[in-house]
Amino acid sequence: MLNLSLSSTQGGYIIQNPKSPFIFNPHLSSPPTIKFINPSSRKLSLKCQYSDQQQRPDASSYSQPREDAPKVFIGHSIYKGKAALTVEPRPPEFAPLDSGAFKLTKEGFVLLQFAPSAGVRQYDWSRKQVFSLSVTEIGSIISLGAKDSCEFFHDPFKGKSDEGRVRKVLKVEPLPDGSGHFFNLSVQNKLINMDESIYIPVTKAEFAILVSAFNFVVPYLLGWHTFVNSIKPQDSTRLNNGNPRSGADLEWSR
Repeated sequence: MLNLSLSSTQGGYIIQNPKSPFIFNPHLSSPPTIKFINPSSRKLSLKCQYSDQQQRPDASSYSQPREDAPKVFIGHSIYKGKAALTVEPRPPEFAPLDSGAFKLTKEGFVLLQFAPSAGVRQYDWSRKQVFSLSVTEIGSIISLGAKDSCEFFHDPFKGKSDEGRVRKVLKVEPLPDGSGHFFNLSVQNKLINMDESIYIPVTKAEFAILVSAFNFVVPYLLGWHTFVNSIKPQDSTRLNNGNPRSGADLEWSR
């Protein structure tokens, strides 16, 4: 327990350690200034308790999202004369286990939304067409060179009674002048007798931004960040002691 002296002055209050001739005035501007106490000032008694150890916030509070944390909606858009493209990540899904742990049940994906132009700098989002990129398809786009192309086919009703009635084809092809890539989405929907194709040119710079964002988000789509955030030193020690000849140990001991 430490006894401090609290004195009132015209400028407010100052605090002094009786064992020290110096005082601290919290109202002074930076850099801090040391003043001697005026013996004529009125003195009050103040007691406080402190710890030599600095209180640090739990590191898990930075790595683990709080349950009451607000939802955040993000996306990246590219606007051109004939169409607009919006790219949005979607998180993976988990299921609780009886042990209290969680298991990944569905990987995340990136949602592409194509909207045709409806005028100068205007786009008709009511006519948008969407395409969900899986982690593997994202990898194909990341690995594209300047002259490479790729194509993906999706049937939203695959394995169901309406299989084959909706066909989506996404093509990513190099521009003829080598300045970037074309993103072309073709959708044939026999259920509503619709056949539409929306394409948008993406420059090298814009494509580089997409690749950078894809590289960053892939581990999160796989759910690996939840595993990394859950690692604790005491857990790894306990697991190693309980199973000293695990598969990983056998692999590295060869």
